[in-house]
Amino acid sequence: MSGSVYSTRTSFTALDGWAGDDHTAALRAFLNSKSHIGDDNLFVGAPDLGGIAERGSARAFFESRFEPFAASADTPGYVTGYYEPELRGSRTQTLRYSVPVYGRPADLITTIAETDRARHNEAVSGFRRTAEGAVPYYTRAEIEAGGLAAQRLEVLYTDDYVELFFMQVQGSGLVHLDDGTSLRLTYAGKNGHPYTSIARVLIDAGELAADEIDMDVVKAWLRNDPARGRALMQKNESYVFFSALSKSDAMEGPRGAEGVPLTPGRSLAVDPAYIPLGSPVFVTVPDLDDEDGAPFHSLMIAQDAGSAIQGPQRGDIFFGTGVSAGAIAGHTRFAAQFHVLMRKR
Repeated sequence: MSGSVYSTRTSFTALDGWAGDDHTAALRAFLNSKSHIGDDNLFVGAPDLGGIAERGSARAFFESRFEPFAASADTPGYVTGYYEPELRGSRTQTLRYSVPVYGRPADLITTIAETDRARHNEAVSGFRRTAEGAVPYYTRAEIEAGGLAAQRLEVLYTDDYVELFFMQVQGSGLVHLDDGTSLRLTYAGKNGHPYTSIARVLIDAGELAADEIDMDVVKAWLRNDPARGRALMQKNESYVFFSALSKSDAMEGPRGAEGVPLTPGRSLAVDPAYIPLGSPVFVTVPDLDDEDGAPFHSLMIAQDAGSAIQGPQRGDIFFGTGVSAGAIAGHTRFAAQFHVLMRKR
């Protein structure tokens, strides 16, 4: 964990909402991270979740093995939401399905000589080799103009640039194909250009007010004038590549950066520079109500990451698959508090 951002030890009794949480649900998600964590001793004596574990035993599991730590007061927390979108697509290019979804290019490299690195923007992390040396990889605009067409990287084709763009922002997608089958796509890499929020571009340009913007509003703006919409999306030069999960893996749900299935309401995307993947994180969102109208308190597991998730107290809650999950995710933008559970020494 970077530095000592989470350095203030506290207690579980001091965490508002801790006792009332569903620790069994959190433990189920946490066990998905077991192979990644690589600490077999941590799971000795864990409750048997083959049936329905008692809530108290799951709570005791966390309390006996971990201690909660808070971040320093000068790092305000912020939480957003994300989801797995559903798209329509085809394995072959047709008049309707003409927008390619690309796999990771073989010529995309992330390690280059220092002499090449010094010539380029330090925020760029993806490159390709040329006769003149390594150069930044193709931007979104260059890719959409055909920069990858000769490489035959098409995983499938979809019918909507806007939905493809948001699938790239979310990092995964469930595509229903015209042959009646479905493919679950997962993140396979990116071109290495920095992420730019098009919502922020619209706000800064005075096109939309900050208090009215959400995902649906942005989508409507993009569709209202397709030419301007394409130009706006290309301001985000970051471009994400995908691979298709196997049928067995796809049945378990979308995968996060940790490589394990994501659990709606329990999987959290974080900045791994500050919170290691696999860590339990207790998230408090005072202005987000749960189903009972009480402030949101939830023990979540850091199982994903994202270009837009940067900083020690920045989280992105996974809400599930489809339109309803997307509606919740699109309206989730709140101040939050994070307590990272660290292994007792």
